Amino acid sequence: MSKLDPLPGLSPYPLQHFYDEMYADERSIRPHYKHVNRMFSGMSPEELQLKQKTMQRRMMEEGITFTLYNPAQDHPMERTIPFDMIPRIIPKGEWERLEAGIVQRITALNLFIHDIYHEQYIVKDGVVPRRMIISNCYFRPEMSGLRVPGGAYVTTSGIDLIRHHDGEYYVLEDNLRTPSGFSYLFKGRSLMNQLFPELSLASSIRDVDHSLNRFLSVLRSLSPSRTKDPVIALLTPGEYNSAYYEHAFLAQQMGIHLVEGRDLVARDHKVYLKEMNGMRRVDVLYRRLDDDFIDPLAFQPNSLLGVAGLMNAYRAGNIAIANAPGTGVADDKAMYVYVPDMIRYYLNEEPILGNVPTYLLSRTQERQYVLDNLNEMVVKETSLSGGYGMLIGSEASKEELADFRLKILADPVRYIAQPIMSLSRAPVLSGGRMAPRHIDLRAFVLMGADRKPHVIPGGLTRVAMKEGSLVVNSSQGGGVKDTWVMA
Repeated sequence: MSKLDPLPGLSPYPLQHFYDEMYADERSIRPHYKHVNRMFSGMSPEELQLKQKTMQRRMMEEGITFTLYNPAQDHPMERTIPFDMIPRIIPKGEWERLEAGIVQRITALNLFIHDIYHEQYIVKDGVVPRRMIISNCYFRPEMSGLRVPGGAYVTTSGIDLIRHHDGEYYVLEDNLRTPSGFSYLFKGRSLMNQLFPELSLASSIRDVDHSLNRFLSVLRSLSPSRTKDPVIALLTPGEYNSAYYEHAFLAQQMGIHLVEGRDLVARDHKVYLKEMNGMRRVDVLYRRLDDDFIDPLAFQPNSLLGVAGLMNAYRAGNIAIANAPGTGVADDKAMYVYVPDMIRYYLNEEPILGNVPTYLLSRTQERQYVLDNLNEMVVKETSLSGGYGMLIGSEASKEELADFRLKILADPVRYIAQPIMSLSRAPVLSGGRMAPRHIDLRAFVLMGADRKPHVIPGGLTRVAMKEGSLVVNSSQGGGVKDTWVMA
């Protein structure tokens, strides 16, 4: 008899009113999970704990880490990211709809960014208010009229989705600047294949390894020089950045240069990599730092992380930057409200994936409704990400609610609010047993000069490791799961 599931087929925990990814109801397992459920249910707690220890040791040995920053601590804490061994599984038909919706969304967002930095038809036609553009802290006037290689502004993106208790997926956020999590997707699959080869071989799962080759091809396609072997570099803020492991992983896997600003120099509107034997001209720069820091001559003058003169080289057409500067104008949390209208405007199509209902607190009526129902809302600062600057009303104390109320009244334009959604749950292994945790899905998209988005099959499932918590961000202590798309 199983130790995880004493009566095979029954849910080992109450499902309550949440959508559960593995269990259709408390007496039946969803068909696409039966094989995985059978295997994990057949293992003893001792076997599972041994597998978990092996997993943690592998992650330590390979340095698969993420750095947490906590104001209460004197020093940042580097840790292995919590990785749960029970995969999340998405059936083929369900994924095909998700994939189509994500491709549609990214296509429209890329067209929007081009439009905003050129003709601004969408503003002239009254679809998006001009104030939403000029007051947006991610809008870069320096990009106005500038042609980017292939017209591809959003080379890499991470679209966050949730599944509500009605079983439907909703887009929660668009991450279009420097989305992270690629490395956990690829390493998670690799570790699962090593630890559970019998499970992987017996299941028909779409491969993700080829997406690394696609990633490299996408970067190569942006090269302005059209050489057969362009020089590509990943620009990192350095080893103290929370996602440094990912930067090193991607550079190593794709065979591109991992550089900091001090490794590069701009001369005569070209950017060069400083090497022992001289200098090599860089064709494509995949930057993993925000616009403000990439060039002190163009943006933050006190930045030591970027390359002085990079933007001049970019304007001259001598280097490609991925993602293009200024893409953040489209992933601001207030701009998110207008994405369905962008899809209708640019593509003349109805959105395949819906947004979570969102209130703009700059609007008087919406603000008052949110203030009257603050304990039922998630409030977010429009310009922040990673779970920072956020209030979850149902989990907040009276003091926290009062504090946020004052912040909203003082500067309502800075905030949006959404009703608290019932994120779906999936089982995780906790103390040798299955326990439910809320999850979301970050879908990763790659787009090169052909402007045909490629969605990496499955993406990364993020897990709120604390029971009942809705916060899945790795920067806030969340974990991850391998995500399978059935072939």
